[in-house]
Amino acid sequence: MAALPLPLPLPELIGTAAALCSMASFVPQIAKIWREQDASSISLRMYVVTVTGFALWIAYGALIGSWPVIGANSVCLALSAVILSLKWRFRDG
Repeated sequence: MAALPLPLPLPELIGTAAALCSMASFVPQIAKIWREQDASSISLRMYVVTVTGFALWIAYGALIGSWPVIGANSVCLALSAVILSLKWRFRDG
């Protein structure tokens, strides 16, 4: 008897799980900054590099025609840009 196929092949399943973890990892930080209205503990340099890295991943995804790379990194770029903007907004906090 043959094994039942997975809904997604294993590499896609792992990639999807990795993308969801990467995207979700920014949400608690955004919530904390917003709740406390304080971003003093956030490293500005780190998030500038992070935002730049995600922008480069999106460019790479576009060059190789990989919509999963573009999509996941676009969400991560947006979420890390929110943190960067909150760092600026609450800079006196």
